[in-house]
Amino acid sequence: MSNTNHKSASQSPQQSSRTSQRSRKTQNSPEPQEPQEAQESQEAQQPSPSKTSRPRPMEILREARAQLAELTGMTAETVSSFEQTEEGWSLEVEVLELERVPDTMSLMGSYQVELDPEGQLTGYRRVRRYERGRADARGGGR
Repeated sequence: MSNTNHKSASQSPQQSSRTSQRSRKTQNSPEPQEPQEAQESQEAQQPSPSKTSRPRPMEILREARAQLAELTGMTAETVSSFEQTEEGWSLEVEVLELERVPDTMSLMGSYQVELDPEGQLTGYRRVRRYERGRADARGGGR
């Protein structure tokens, strides 16, 4: 059979040069990777840690803060309460609602956040609003 690097009558010298460069690149390249479908089927056969065990508390906290910030458009600053419930997880998250100068006058909101056992947000509500520099009244007041 004929060599694939022979010029055909319709190829220009530039096209011939590109064709030979491509063939050299493929000859020098490392072994091709497995097709993506084969990799995906292997991953599907291997159990992932999140499917075989429940999420770790720090993962839950990070994900809850990120989900709340995405939904409200406000910065979730800290988690002040965190507990596992029969339905999943319950958190109280402090959120910066309105930034003011000085910072002690900024308005904060305390949000009750409910998550399912996998850490997906199922609901939230604001339970109080306060200035950052103000302490709670005696008795823990909400």
